Amino acid sequence: MALDVIVHRKRPAPSRAKKAGKKQRRRRRYYKMPSEEYYYEFRFDDDIGDDMVEVSYEFDFDSIDRYEMLEEFGPSDTDPAVAEARDRSTGETVAVKRVRPSQGDGGAERLCAVVREARCLDACLGHSSTLQLRGMAADDKTGDLFIVTEQLLGSGCGGASTLRSRLTRPFSEAETRALMRQLLGAVEKMHGAGVTHRDINPDNIVVGASGVFKVSGFRCAITPAERFLGEPHPPMGALRYCSPHQLNGLRCYCPAEDVWALGCVMAELLAVAPLFTADAQEDLLGETIDLRDEIVNFGADAFDGVLEEVSLAGRELLAGLLAFDASERPTAADALKHRWFAENDVAKAKSRVVRAYKQR
Repeated sequence: MALDVIVHRKRPAPSRAKKAGKKQRRRRRYYKMPSEEYYYEFRFDDDIGDDMVEVSYEFDFDSIDRYEMLEEFGPSDTDPAVAEARDRSTGETVAVKRVRPSQGDGGAERLCAVVREARCLDACLGHSSTLQLRGMAADDKTGDLFIVTEQLLGSGCGGASTLRSRLTRPFSEAETRALMRQLLGAVEKMHGAGVTHRDINPDNIVVGASGVFKVSGFRCAITPAERFLGEPHPPMGALRYCSPHQLNGLRCYCPAEDVWALGCVMAELLAVAPLFTADAQEDLLGETIDLRDEIVNFGADAFDGVLEEVSLAGRELLAGLLAFDASERPTAADALKHRWFAENDVAKAKSRVVRAYKQR
């Protein structure tokens, strides 16, 4: 059984020139749950201007019967729940995330989220540090949808192991360098596919079954030119990892927002505590402004008080990732070319030379 999900989205038309006197088309609200044809379709009231056109995406879903559930889902009917299962076709153990659009209020929003997450995961296939999508499934009896991914360490109702759970001590600079290389590589792949994550934080960096850290949690992800009808502003990620522009209430969908979040993660790895600690959005914005002033005045030395043992190259990269102006932050690809990563390669080369000499 295949189930089609039709999701209407908008993107800029080839020409943005508005024709004088032309009226905007108005779309009526329409939300349809599973029927005999087993498909979801929804539309929302929205003004379609001359500078926008509508685009539809279709997704085929396998039957959930393809998977043998190895454990039961959690008790919640509305929040996503994750359980382990076995793919009857391949024998692979996978993680299955259930979403129930038909349960409770906000079904349309949950449907938006699950389709967005699936599209972004599909776009990021192939990188070892990005959660790998195995497929999507549906239950034709209940209308439940399922995102199927590779198995995670500790996945299931108890929750997958995350970077947050591993932050029990400061990471060494070498450990931080190795992890940041993985994360920047994943984000480079993501941005190359046109996806901006918008919620990178230690809770959304999970541990795969092989022990490799992987970026997950694409609930807030989006592409710069597209958004779901009915979602004038997609949800914002964890506040302490949001860029100054996001905290200031601007619609920021550009890759530089992910680079800022990676800077926050890098600082937290080294200090074992969040770089920004305020709870209120306005207070967090104030903290980012304070950091901006410190970096402007002292450059890489702005981190001397908390990261004194980190090399100058490491602090330089961190200052770049956390540049207040988004246009001044390096891309993920450029960050990987920073001398901080080159220093590690030189150290490895020297180590190989020393070992070879000792073996003579």
